[in-house]
Amino acid sequence: MDNVEVKKLEKFALEIRLNTVKSLNHLGSGHYGGSLSIVECLAVLYGKVMKIDPKNPDWEGRDYFILSKGHAGPGLYPALALLGYFELDKLMTLNKDGTTLPNHLDRMLTPGVDMSSGSLGQGISVATGVAKALKMNGSDQYVYCIVGDGEMNEGQCWEAVQFATAQDLDNLILFIDDNKKQLDGTVEEIGGKRDFAAIFATFGFDSAAVAGNDVSAIYNAITDAKKVKGKPHVIVLDTIKGQGFPYLEQKASSHHLRPNEEEKVILNNFIAKLEKELEGLNNA
Repeated sequence: MDNVEVKKLEKFALEIRLNTVKSLNHLGSGHYGGSLSIVECLAVLYGKVMKIDPKNPDWEGRDYFILSKGHAGPGLYPALALLGYFELDKLMTLNKDGTTLPNHLDRMLTPGVDMSSGSLGQGISVATGVAKALKMNGSDQYVYCIVGDGEMNEGQCWEAVQFATAQDLDNLILFIDDNKKQLDGTVEEIGGKRDFAAIFATFGFDSAAVAGNDVSAIYNAITDAKKVKGKPHVIVLDTIKGQGFPYLEQKASSHHLRPNEEEKVILNNFIAKLEKELEGLNNA
């Protein structure tokens, strides 16, 4: 990518982050940390990489995206809205009565969502199934899937990993959101220290690790992965829970936040900061 394209994706990421925090703030609670840690990956996938058609979300020739960590739906919805899958103002209905944007993804409600998710551990299995079907049909489509590092505690994930390798699913690109935390503590203290890139390599995956806040590094890793044939791919995103929001990055637990009065001020100040940054970019 040239510098213009990089700046465009960085701006897209800023817009996703801004609207994620605004919608959660309007709701008054939600999954801030894990939604924010995947913003840059979403910006690259939806802003540059995937074959999609917002005017025809069910287009049969599209690439598929599966957000296995479905509680991060508040991070995905702004990306979809900004591309025109639905109106931007619908973000303010997040998890309200009658909404089409529940906290956890529902493909029957939200245009652009390929899998209902929320029960962790199932996404890789679905992604491998879709990838296998596309292979059987001789398609050149890709399947992209984001899972959480804590989610990798689930045994079902590793069963799917073995299947992907056995079936040579080189049309599958898996992202591990390695933000080091899960619902009930750090990933290391609960499941032990894990080098996901090394582990997946031993399972036969084409494996890479990149900075999860660097759109250029993420894009280059995807490009490099597609050059490797005959193996499924994993890209480990070195992220921080609450990424891009210093207060949440430093907070011990940001998986689900119900802000107190002091935190509401911090959130509003952060929103104002991002809005000012975006205004500056638009006026540049």
